[in-house]
Amino acid sequence: MTASVAAPALSDVLFACAGCLRDVLAGRSLTESLQDVPDELRAPVQSVSFYVMRELATGQALSGLLLDKKAPNRLLESLLVVALCLLAVDEDQESKARHVPVYDGYTVVNQAVKAAEKHKKTASFKGLVNACLRNFLRNKETLMQAIAVRSEVQWGFPKWWIHQIREAYPEQWREILASAATPGPMTLRVNTRQISREALHKLFTEHNIESHETGHAGLVLAQALPVTQIPGFEQGWWSVQDAGAQIAGEIVPLRNGMRVLDACAAPGGKTAHMLERADLEMTVLDVDSRRLARVADNLARLKLDGPHVQMLAADAADLAQWWDGVPFDLVLADVPCTASGIVRRHPDIKWLRQEADLAKTAALQRTIVQALWQTVAPGGYLLYVTCSVFPIEGHEQARYLEMSLAEAERLGAPGQILPLAQQAGSVAPHDGFYYALFRKKTASGNGG
Repeated sequence: MTASVAAPALSDVLFACAGCLRDVLAGRSLTESLQDVPDELRAPVQSVSFYVMRELATGQALSGLLLDKKAPNRLLESLLVVALCLLAVDEDQESKARHVPVYDGYTVVNQAVKAAEKHKKTASFKGLVNACLRNFLRNKETLMQAIAVRSEVQWGFPKWWIHQIREAYPEQWREILASAATPGPMTLRVNTRQISREALHKLFTEHNIESHETGHAGLVLAQALPVTQIPGFEQGWWSVQDAGAQIAGEIVPLRNGMRVLDACAAPGGKTAHMLERADLEMTVLDVDSRRLARVADNLARLKLDGPHVQMLAADAADLAQWWDGVPFDLVLADVPCTASGIVRRHPDIKWLRQEADLAKTAALQRTIVQALWQTVAPGGYLLYVTCSVFPIEGHEQARYLEMSLAEAERLGAPGQILPLAQQAGSVAPHDGFYYALFRKKTASGNGG
C-alpha cells in the first residue's frame, strides 16, 4: 500500500503565494514564478494564486484600508493581500464557484502569521499581520461595503482596462469583464490523424469522462482533469487547446504540399492543428529557442514531426535572420499582443499590462506583419491572429493592414470573437480572439 502524502501546511502555501504575487507586481508572469515553487507546493499555490489574481483589486483595497501607512516592503504587502483575498470569500462565492479556495477565517490568520515568520523581511512584522487580519474579521461587513463602490473591485480589473472595454463594447462590456471571474472550460483538439473524434468521445465515456463536441475537432470536458488522467495523451490522440484558438486551423485554406510558415509559433497548438489537417512543408518560427523546443516536443508527441518540419529560432520581423527567399503559400501571423482575451486562464495578465502597452504592441504587430507579407507568394494567404479583445489589436489593426499591405485582398474571417456566455449563468465556450485573412493578388490582379 502506498503511503498517503500529507497536505502541505497552509503557511507554506501562503508564503509561496506571496512570493508569486510580489513577482507579478514586479512585472514577472505568474507562469514563470510558479516554476520556482517546490513541486510539492505547486498545485495548491497555483490554485490560490490564480484566485488571488482574480481578486487582487479587493485584496489591495482592503490592505490600503487596514494599514495606517504604506507596507514596510513588497513581500509583506503581498502576504497581507493574499490572506485578505482568502478572508474576503463570502458564502455566495462558496456555494456557486468550486474554484474558490475556502478556509476558516481564524485558520488563515494563524497560518499567515506563521508564514510571516519564514523570512527576515516579514518576521519582525508578524504582529502587524495578525492585527490587520483580525481587524478585518471583526469589521468584515463594514470594510467590504467601503470598497464595494470602487469599479476595480466590482469588476476585478484596473480602471484603465474597464474604460477601454466599456468604450469598445458599450452593450457587452459587463459580460466581457464578468467572464474573467470563472476559469474557462478544458477543451481538447482531437488529432484526427491518430483517432476520430467519435472514437475518442466513446473512450472518454467508457472512462466516465463527460464531454461534448465543439468546432471541427474539439471536445469540451465537463470537468477539467490533469492530462495524465485523460486517456490518449501519451499516444498523441489530443492536445489541450481553447475552442477559440482552434478556429485558426479550421479557417486557413490548406491543401497537401503547401509551403506554410507559422510565425510566432510557440507553444505550437496552431502548428500542430494545421499539420493534422494536411501534409505540409512547415516552417516553425519563434524568437524564443526554449519555447521553440516545447513546440518540437508537442509535435513529437502528436507524431507530426519529421523532415517536412523546419524549426527556426529568430525574430519574425528580421527576414535576413531566417528567410531563404522562397515564398510561402500560407503565413500564420499569430502576433504578440496584450493577451487580453485569455485573462480567465492567465489572470495575472491584467495586472502585468499597462495602458501604454496597447500602442506599443500595435506598432510591433504592424512591423511583424509588414515583414511577413513580403514572404507571401502571389496568390498566397496571411492569417492575422491575436488573442485580444482590444480593437487596436483587432478590427482597427486589420483595417490598417488592409490599406497598407501591397496587393492585399481581405477575405472573409470571423473577426472579433468575444468571451461571451451562450446563456445566462454559463461559462463562455471560448476565449477572446481576433481573425483577419488576407490574400496577395497575382500579377493578373486576382487571387489566382
